[in-house]
Amino acid sequence: MDINNHKQTDINQSPIEKTARVTGVRKNFFLVSDGETEALTTASGKLYKQTDENGLFPATGDWVHLTDGRITSVLPRKNALSRGAAGRQGKKENTPVRTQIIAANLDWVFIVCGLDRDFNLRRIERYLTLVYNCGCTPVIILSKADLHDSPEPFVLEVGSVAFGVPVHPVSSVHKDGIAALAPYLGKGQTVALLGSSGAGKSTLVNCLAGEEIQATREVSSHVGKGVHTTTTRDLIRLPTGGALIDNPGIREIAFWDVDDGSDSAFPEIEAWANECRFSDCSHSGEPGCRVREACRTGELDIERLESYLKQKRELAYLSDRQTKSADRIEKERWQWVAQEMKQMKKRGQIKR
Repeated sequence: MDINNHKQTDINQSPIEKTARVTGVRKNFFLVSDGETEALTTASGKLYKQTDENGLFPATGDWVHLTDGRITSVLPRKNALSRGAAGRQGKKENTPVRTQIIAANLDWVFIVCGLDRDFNLRRIERYLTLVYNCGCTPVIILSKADLHDSPEPFVLEVGSVAFGVPVHPVSSVHKDGIAALAPYLGKGQTVALLGSSGAGKSTLVNCLAGEEIQATREVSSHVGKGVHTTTTRDLIRLPTGGALIDNPGIREIAFWDVDDGSDSAFPEIEAWANECRFSDCSHSGEPGCRVREACRTGELDIERLESYLKQKRELAYLSDRQTKSADRIEKERWQWVAQEMKQMKKRGQIKR
């Protein structure tokens, strides 16, 4: 064999290219599938340096371009479920400074809430805002429905804060309500699961898959909190032809995208806000505030309003953080605090 000719042939050989989907992310590796086989691979140096023209780095659910078995680019996303990176709680500045992509190219996001001590309307509101901010479509799953004779009161309660969002009580133990999830899990559809630790996400995955895929553990009866049994984000193919992406439990629901999903999560408050006397009404005591009037007449729960205002402040501050300098943000924040205190003194809420 002529060694020189052999080398020349290798140099001129066309690279092997294909499209695949990321089915899992490890520390420095990615699981990808082309529909027939699944393989472990790495990303090109270009992606690690974030020089891709889309500025995207592979996440579970992404469609990617492979060249000679390595990921060289991420195809444009339909959407991406993301949040502010965890780990800031309790620090001097707990505003997230970077984003964490949870999953990409989703048809639905299942917000899973257990009908035990995990049940919390305010947390569901935050999940809804998070999902809407990311341009995704939510479905609420009330797991552990077997703990109650009738889950209907919980369904009605959630329906009062999740307008137009499907709410499904299910029992993964008795398979009750599982059949109602079939329309979301058809061929080609992808669903991501979102919820706190111990909410029943992994048990639901096992129920839908028909086998023990995810490890599960009991929720502590002492503190009512679950533990992280899911530690990675993997795309799991179901017998129905759909796919599920299970996620580790979320303790800090930190926003990152600032498309103001609170408008969709609190539609009735937004509607009343349009009837306020002042277009820039802060709903904190101005005359002619239709939102506060709704609280006085019992049309609106004060806790829901407080949840809405809190999320609005977070999103506004996050938006400013991403577009303004830190010094300017702090100056504007203290100006706002001074104005609020001045108004409260006028109304007699603070003694001189």
